[in-house]
Amino acid sequence: MLPILLALAFIALILIIVVAGQPNDFAVSRQIKIGAPAEQIFPHINELRKWEAWNPWGNLDPNCQMNYSGPPAGVGASYSWSGNNKIGAGRNTITGSQPNEFVRFQLEFLKPMTATNTVNFTFQPDGRDTIVTWSMSGKRDCPGKLFGLVLNFDKMCGGQFEKGLAQIKSLVETASRSVTTA
Repeated sequence: MLPILLALAFIALILIIVVAGQPNDFAVSRQIKIGAPAEQIFPHINELRKWEAWNPWGNLDPNCQMNYSGPPAGVGASYSWSGNNKIGAGRNTITGSQPNEFVRFQLEFLKPMTATNTVNFTFQPDGRDTIVTWSMSGKRDCPGKLFGLVLNFDKMCGGQFEKGLAQIKSLVETASRSVTTA
């Protein structure tokens, strides 16, 4: 029995060392080129109710409860959500906004785990197009580090960023084509 306990203690010690050795910070970032100027894209990020048309997490729980507060757009605009186990619960608040340049958020997760992260959308002109970058960064606590050993957070979250950016691209470029052909 003692050898089994010693082996389990050794495995637990190794796991603690591996988890403690994980980076304290994380960052996820994706970008896409959209065939439209930033002024056509910016409102889809800066006006939170417009997120319903492209937010990749919205499809994961059609019964999600959304509550908006503050102004409809810009600094202070906020929404909270409460959904199923795929999206959990939390709050997203605009903390910085410069028209056609960037929108910054404080993203607070309340369930299934608690965390507070910084999210940025930036808009970089590229001729007649705009490169939109969606990034998120934050600190990883011990449960977050352990979670990172099991799941690839960059791939999981980055995949959702890619879906959302593709949906914004489709939405904006379709609207842009409609305006130019009218």
